[in-house]
Amino acid sequence: MYVIFKYFEVFKINTLHAIIINYIVACITGFVSYGSVPSIEEILKADWLYYALFLGALFIFIFNIMALTSQKNGLSVAAVAGKMSLVIPVIAGIWLYDESIGWMKITGILLALVSVYLTSLRTKDGIQLDKKLLIFPVILFLGSGIIDTTLKYAEKMHVPNGEEPLFSAMCFAMAFLLGIVILIYEATQKRLLSWRSIIAGLALGIPNYFSIYFIIKTLKNGMESSVVYPINHVGTVLFTSLLGILLFREKLIPKNYIGIVVAIIAIVMIAFAKA
Repeated sequence: MYVIFKYFEVFKINTLHAIIINYIVACITGFVSYGSVPSIEEILKADWLYYALFLGALFIFIFNIMALTSQKNGLSVAAVAGKMSLVIPVIAGIWLYDESIGWMKITGILLALVSVYLTSLRTKDGIQLDKKLLIFPVILFLGSGIIDTTLKYAEKMHVPNGEEPLFSAMCFAMAFLLGIVILIYEATQKRLLSWRSIIAGLALGIPNYFSIYFIIKTLKNGMESSVVYPINHVGTVLFTSLLGILLFREKLIPKNYIGIVVAIIAIVMIAFAKA
């Protein structure tokens, strides 16, 4: 997904428009995975419906906050705020679901946070934060954490086995419905939807759907959220950094390489931690 976003920049794609189209593509992908298009009655009776609506609204709201954070505070601040949010579902998992905790897991989680910071740096001076604009990364941090925590709660308490594709699809459907409102506003500002944005949305929608689907399936199969989210967040940062070097010849500073090594250590420690 991050590689696709990078290509948006290369091909001058309107990211907002592509994101909105991606939601309907992700929704359709969910219906295909489910095997059929559900009836309105089936959806309205679903125990998870309100969680899907809530998450869909959060998806598009947090995306816009992410964009604002990137514009006002910089990409590094947005990356750190979004990925550091892993502490919220980790704490929730340990507190609400009595998930295992031990020195190895705690150390791994702390190293995960360090690795996120180090790999997100783009200058030797570190991350510069304007206190007047602190509200944007704070909202991004809280919102991203709430999304992950809500996914875990919905999966555990309300989504039956076999309905993961349908639940994921409806999350994206809600995000798309709100996105239509944004597209209408964009049209009034003479910023019309283009075929390039539609194609970009198609490319993004399928991996975006499966990124949520496989998290839910992993949680459903019994892996603890205090393991899933750190590995997912740190693994994303690690893999994205490596692809940036290989595909886009990005130049990393020494702190980035240290962050990559720390990320690998963190993933190993969390994955093999025992209570």
